[in-house]
Amino acid sequence: MSATLGALLRQLQPDWSITMFERRDAAAPESSDPWNNAGTGHSALCELNYTPRKPDGSVDVSKAVDINERFQVSRQFWSYSVENGVLGDPSEFINPVPHVSFCHGADGVDYLRKRYEALARHPLFEGMEFIDSSEEFTRRLPLMAKGRDFSDPVALNWSEKGTDIDFGSLTKQLLAYLGRSGVGISFGTEVRNLDKQSDGSWNVKVRNTRNGTVRTVNAKFVFVGAGGYALPLLQKSGIAEIKGFGGFPVSGQFFRCTNPELVPLHEAKVYGMAATGAPPMSVPHLDTRVIEGRRGLLFGPYAGWTPKFLKDGKYGDLFKSVRARNVTPMLGVGVTELGLVKYLVSEVVKSQAGKVRAMEEFIPRADGHDWELITAGQRVQIIRPKGAGGVLELGTAVITAADGSIGGLLGASPGASTCVSAMLDVLQRCFPREYADWTPQLKAMVPSLGVKLSENQALYHEVWDWSSKALGLTGVAPSVEFAQN
Repeated sequence: MSATLGALLRQLQPDWSITMFERRDAAAPESSDPWNNAGTGHSALCELNYTPRKPDGSVDVSKAVDINERFQVSRQFWSYSVENGVLGDPSEFINPVPHVSFCHGADGVDYLRKRYEALARHPLFEGMEFIDSSEEFTRRLPLMAKGRDFSDPVALNWSEKGTDIDFGSLTKQLLAYLGRSGVGISFGTEVRNLDKQSDGSWNVKVRNTRNGTVRTVNAKFVFVGAGGYALPLLQKSGIAEIKGFGGFPVSGQFFRCTNPELVPLHEAKVYGMAATGAPPMSVPHLDTRVIEGRRGLLFGPYAGWTPKFLKDGKYGDLFKSVRARNVTPMLGVGVTELGLVKYLVSEVVKSQAGKVRAMEEFIPRADGHDWELITAGQRVQIIRPKGAGGVLELGTAVITAADGSIGGLLGASPGASTCVSAMLDVLQRCFPREYADWTPQLKAMVPSLGVKLSENQALYHEVWDWSSKALGLTGVAPSVEFAQN
């Protein structure tokens, strides 16, 4: 998020002084590195939690359309960035991989049929296929078909428009551009406090994690893109807009496979249905990953729980985030989300063998020896005040002060896939006067700016063809090597 905002500002206002602080000693190791997430370009092509079933049995696709619209904004900015030297080789961060929804059982097949019928008429989802043939399932997904009992009916929603994204590589390319253009980037530097000054600027207290030295930097505008730690930093700012917000940390693990005998048997990102009470980030999925030109497989996630707000955070993070204004919302969510609590407890106590058995819904003949368990990035879900209590929001939220002097981003899903849309929101909220002057240049970066592509099919085809060509997504997937342990 911070790298994206920095790149946008550098293009729009090259005379501004910009400094970025990263508490880790390298770029993007906390959440954006490829093995810390599934790398799905979240365009809602396959994620079933974005297309819930209504009480009357029909399927609500409004959230899927909205998320796809926002992903198209990211695609356009990345395309502009490749063509204008901001980003380098696009194959290092984005590659074509089909996105697939998977259900089994008569009820699941019926749901996917209705989902397909609801989505297929939208321009953003054109080309989607509905598949309920066991023969076609076997041809397209041989690893998932081997040993499967097809007396239990199966169905797929299949889209060739999907992508696999290495958000770590993307972040590093953006940071490399920022460094070349004169932005100050300080690794191993932790922001400790934010103090509002009488002139409206901010004193940002930072500490060098290597030698312990502390200094203060004055800034007219601050953006907090600190992942799970954004909540405590915004709380330290004292802005009214963050009062009442809380965070619920959820950790996760994935199984990773680099076995060259298995990897070629699966070339898709296949998403299933979430377990009862499970958060959307815990929807099971079996993914092809393309990282540094090598293919691998990822299955999961297996949810866990820790009070840390970062993967390398502290066990006191959750407790230190408790404030007088957010106690009631946090306790209220604890009562209303008992299903989630029950699910997390069952996941925490699940053995390695139990995790392998859970994978058998996707891979009937799964062998634990082929898979390595890895820890994913930490996620902090939003607890937003609502009425006398609170509500758990499983998405992202941009928080900005009324005077526009500070902004930040909370939450995770769909996260980095919609980073450009989220950062354009920050620009519009925090720089309303400048935004009007920036609009012509922003439209060069994002031609569909201000237009819903789902309502303008001609423009959608135009920008889709352009971005596909710029990002190298027009032809057959590139030849890649197999990942090695």
